Amino acid sequence: MQHVTLDNGVEMPILGFGVYQIPPEDTERAVTEALAAGYRLLDTAEAYRNEEAVGRAIRSSGIPREELFVTTKLWVQDAPAEENTRRAFDASLNRLGLDHLDLYLMHQPYGDVYGQWRAMEALTREGRVRAIGVANFYPDRLLDLILNNEVTPAVDQIETHPFFQRSADHHLMREHGVQLQSWGGFAEGRNDLFSTPLLREIGRQYGKSVAQVVLRWLIQRGIVAIPKSVRAERMAENIDVFDFELSDHQMAQISTLDAGESLFFDHHDPEMVAQLARRRMDG
Repeated sequence: MQHVTLDNGVEMPILGFGVYQIPPEDTERAVTEALAAGYRLLDTAEAYRNEEAVGRAIRSSGIPREELFVTTKLWVQDAPAEENTRRAFDASLNRLGLDHLDLYLMHQPYGDVYGQWRAMEALTREGRVRAIGVANFYPDRLLDLILNNEVTPAVDQIETHPFFQRSADHHLMREHGVQLQSWGGFAEGRNDLFSTPLLREIGRQYGKSVAQVVLRWLIQRGIVAIPKSVRAERMAENIDVFDFELSDHQMAQISTLDAGESLFFDHHDPEMVAQLARRRMDG
């Protein structure tokens, strides 16, 4: 498995397994199969409601804790955010059955962002989490957080796929030592991604699927990917991407697919802001 080194020296697998939208009743089996396939990075969140199932799979796997890289995410917190962030962190850790996290991400750029971040900084000083970062932060919000706090986010997990490539975001992150992590790497199949002629033709040349081509494209850009599947054969296929390399020409061809806009939602849309702001976890 290839790794990236975060700005604080922590090593993170470049390819992991995400559990977004996997029902809790299916998550333990899916994570167990993913671990058996060789995945060591697991990505969940309080908002996914399946942390407990992830924890059960980790415990039953018998894999030493130091070989795993476990990420979960903090949902939007009301004031007092520092106190509430600690409560949410403790609750996630308890559901996972772990004594520390490898990466803790602020899930949305809303609420008392600075209070949340101060609490997350404190958790790193206490050794309860190895690295902290954010998700869904656009460049303006990310840079504001970097410039006005002690710890730079180690990771920004954002929508990134062939139709929304985020090159400017990636450039800013590299400039400031932030690792880009992709969510929605397959665009959830939108825009007929798996039938895209260019991606199919590139895959044919290597005997690889469109999904494998997309993951290879992300990896060669230095982007961490967390594909999700509930099928063991697809999990095995997705991790089998380290035996070929796309050419510079093929990478340039894929860059032409970029439409420059989200296929899901706009974090600058007031209606979306209001919707996310109204949602609260019950802990």
